[in-house]
Amino acid sequence: MNLRTKLLGSALVAATAGFVAASPAQAATICFAFQDLETEFWVAGHQAITTTLQEGGHTVIERNANEDANRQLEQVRDCIAQGVDGIIIIPQDGESAVTIVNEAQDNDVPIAVFNRPPSDLSKGIIVVADNASIASQAVDYIAQEAIAANPDDMLQPLIIVGDLGDPNAVGRRDGFYEAINRYPDNFAEPIEVASEWDAATALANLEAAVTANPDIDLLFTSSDFLFPTIRSVLEPRGMWVPRGQDGHIMMAGLDGDATACQLIQDGYVDATGVQDLYFEAESAMNAILAAIEAGEAQPNEVIEDPGFALTAGNIGEREMDMWGCVLLSQGFLDQ
Repeated sequence: MNLRTKLLGSALVAATAGFVAASPAQAATICFAFQDLETEFWVAGHQAITTTLQEGGHTVIERNANEDANRQLEQVRDCIAQGVDGIIIIPQDGESAVTIVNEAQDNDVPIAVFNRPPSDLSKGIIVVADNASIASQAVDYIAQEAIAANPDDMLQPLIIVGDLGDPNAVGRRDGFYEAINRYPDNFAEPIEVASEWDAATALANLEAAVTANPDIDLLFTSSDFLFPTIRSVLEPRGMWVPRGQDGHIMMAGLDGDATACQLIQDGYVDATGVQDLYFEAESAMNAILAAIEAGEAQPNEVIEDPGFALTAGNIGEREMDMWGCVLLSQGFLDQ
């Protein structure tokens, strides 16, 4: 049993056997500073990292900044003052991440950034998904499906954009346009809906966009956590329709959560770009522990997660490669 299959408990506890983070000769004290745990991805990543480190005999000091970049900086400074051996952070945004990485390295404490990269990649250990490529893969699938179903029509795409202060959101938007722009004769100018990574903001803006432009043929959300919000807007309008029925809107997201897996199975969503949470968690832990073992206080390494797209076409073969489908199989959405 490994990290992909051993997900236990209502708190989404991910533990490992056969998944062994590299260990220094002595147990290390790691400060794990995260910006919040508002989505399944962050909860699963947090539990994968903390549980695995603790099972390896390491001490984990957890600090939740509750989406306050200044608070996170102060929390990291406190960890440094306590004499931690290393730091893993999920930063609030790309700019604050630069400040925190500099703070750690100026104090000779190795630091790894998990999933949300700093805008400057020249310092620290940075584990990041190739958001542009992952988004492009998912959007290209639904673009081709939409064109095949309506080859003679000019189709209307819509993208729900994340917080563009976050490099992840920028990459996902870029990947969306990369895919759509491959088919200039088939797609009209995309409608952009701002979400700022906030469900209430996404709800208000999507309501306004769909009211003004009800003929949507393709929809991409920059994060799967917004699918319930999307459903709440589309369903009352008769626009939440499964594959194979008239009125189905081709939809894709990105992250790979349990809700997206369920919706692909049920036919309402057609694809999602998957961040390989297990690869990213393992990479962050192994890299920070290796730096501690080597006495390397200012490591710099960019570790890229290539990800993949889970689609209605490949779900039979790749379902259990997606962390959200693993959670779904464990009954996560029934809790």
